[in-house]
Amino acid sequence: MQSAIVRAICAAMVLPLLQPVAAHPARPMITDDARIVDPKACQVESWVKTNRGSREYWALPACNFTGNLELTLGGARTGNAAGSETSDLVLQGKTLLKSLETNGYGIAFAAGYAGHPASHGGRPLGGPYFYMPLSLSLADDRLVLHANVGARHLREDRSTRGTWGIGSETMITPRAYLIAETFGESRDKASFQFGIRYWIIPNHVQIDTTYGNQYGSKPDARWFSVGLRLLSVPFLK
Repeated sequence: MQSAIVRAICAAMVLPLLQPVAAHPARPMITDDARIVDPKACQVESWVKTNRGSREYWALPACNFTGNLELTLGGARTGNAAGSETSDLVLQGKTLLKSLETNGYGIAFAAGYAGHPASHGGRPLGGPYFYMPLSLSLADDRLVLHANVGARHLREDRSTRGTWGIGSETMITPRAYLIAETFGESRDKASFQFGIRYWIIPNHVQIDTTYGNQYGSKPDARWFSVGLRLLSVPFLK
């Protein structure tokens, strides 16, 4: 099984891109969509996020081995101006409750774990989470809206916080999309993010750039990101 996962991740990065697969919104947007990777296919989402005084390098490979279960295992390395580094780990499963169709809606469910492997007070940072994405297609997919609601548990202070997000994809050209979202969790100020997403090879190679900040925060809290996404043809047996 481990060798199969390794082969799947590698193939998602280098397989020839020969036939179309369904298009999906992609990270670094926080608000997720009610879609998953095509059955027997894989993807790799990667991006660099630049904050004031630090930089994050993310990679999230995901595969759909069974047809309706997308498995993601990845993480990030963050370095700051002082020369120290931290790491993040994300493990997630996502399934469709109702497939999204053109001029229709879709519902999905996702759950996983996100946190820092490094310990804090003898306990790891982060913890488990879940959320439900709802997506709505309008104007023949030229506008797609997304809404998320969920919760996450923080082991460091043994608290549970509600999470939410509202996002949109607006077609500018058949290859270019304006993406925007607002998101947050209980006890914290909400944040926003917007940018442009472009298909270099439609449905297979995608790039994006975004700007984000927290409402009511100083410019020091802003961030920029540049991302690359690769999608494979179905190849898993």
